[in-house]
Amino acid sequence: MPTLAPTRSRAENVNRINRSFYESLWSGARLVEPNRFNTWPLVSKLVAQAPRRLEVAPGLRPRLPLDGTCFMDLSGAAITALRTRNAMATRGSITALPYADASFDLVCALDILEHVVDDDGALSELTRVADPRAALLLSVPLHADAWTSFDDFVGHYRRYEPGDIAARLATHGWRIEQSAVYGMQPSSPTLLALGEKYLTQHRERALWWYNRVFMPIGLRLQKPLSWQPGLVPSTGVDEVLLLCRRT
Repeated sequence: MPTLAPTRSRAENVNRINRSFYESLWSGARLVEPNRFNTWPLVSKLVAQAPRRLEVAPGLRPRLPLDGTCFMDLSGAAITALRTRNAMATRGSITALPYADASFDLVCALDILEHVVDDDGALSELTRVADPRAALLLSVPLHADAWTSFDDFVGHYRRYEPGDIAARLATHGWRIEQSAVYGMQPSSPTLLALGEKYLTQHRERALWWYNRVFMPIGLRLQKPLSWQPGLVPSTGVDEVLLLCRRT
């Protein structure tokens, strides 16, 4: 089982943070095209074999193509912005997906499972809507002992131990086909503390800088993903991206 976060991130507090923080974030953000992310080389190959696609909780950072993909998010601001680009976007929850069984050939849920109190229910739903031959693209943060106040601030409920996430996926009928080190979180405690301070005391200004300055810089500094069979060696790794197939 995954290790729960400290008591400060009780379920009620996490849900409140996830609603308020991400609604504010997406209300002032611009949509970033999927082909600008380092996930695109893999995604473009998967999409060629997956006409039915779902991405859960993309916000305004979708990784799957806008054309032909179903998007579902909790944020009204994200749904509105996606629809202005003619994307098929629905408001809903990952623990109650509004889709029929075996509806999709590719299911994507990046940076979401760690926010969900009932992650077992979320994985059950992702599995339910996935075709038996589908691929699942998932990312999670690792190592409970790497927990910082930033995890609390952005609404994480847990970090996963590498063996735990692999076992949890196996319980739901998935195996990790390949994986890569992933994520853009700064490792400097000073930068994290400064970011928290400005987001707390000057949220509107801080989000403007994040969306208009730091996010574009981060996109330019992305490195190509280095994929390895199975689960990558995880010592010192903050987050992993997992490509999973049904067992």
